[in-house]
Amino acid sequence: MQDLELPSAYNSPTYGRLEWAATLKKIVWFLGRDTQGSYEIIIGTDSQGYNGKSVDFVSAIIVHKKGRGGIYFWGKYEVKHLNSLKQRIWQEAFTSLTLAQNLVDDFSKMGILNGEDHTKEDNGLNLEIHVDIGPNGETRDLITDIVGMIRANGFKVATKPSSWGASTVADRHV
Repeated sequence: MQDLELPSAYNSPTYGRLEWAATLKKIVWFLGRDTQGSYEIIIGTDSQGYNGKSVDFVSAIIVHKKGRGGIYFWGKYEVKHLNSLKQRIWQEAFTSLTLAQNLVDDFSKMGILNGEDHTKEDNGLNLEIHVDIGPNGETRDLITDIVGMIRANGFKVATKPSSWGASTVADRHV
């Protein structure tokens, strides 16, 4: 696995390019607009390889207000010399996991979270990681290990066909 350096800025179709701290503030602002609303935060990463020379990774942070739309932010970084699909899928999963942990850590520092369990909706943060793997195709052999890694780190996880955060939103910008 390549060294991971997450983007320092994220893009939003609504708010443009924002540094990480400003992205966090926008997420908090959106979550606070309707305190009675039901929200979920989805993190997903997708990638695109270019002739074996480099791979672009795009991670999306989606704040979904159930039944009422949402906002999202995406960041991109490049990795050189990642040769196999298996390496790319692991890098995608590790990127999403790292981003989710950074989000939880920073929200904890800001006093946003009400305890340790960041996956529960009644805890103020209903967070799920979407991975671009499924029961069909070349990625099916990775499901058990990748899902296990994410769950072992305390996060909910979705795979295809339910992993729209990775396969639709992140994919749009890769």
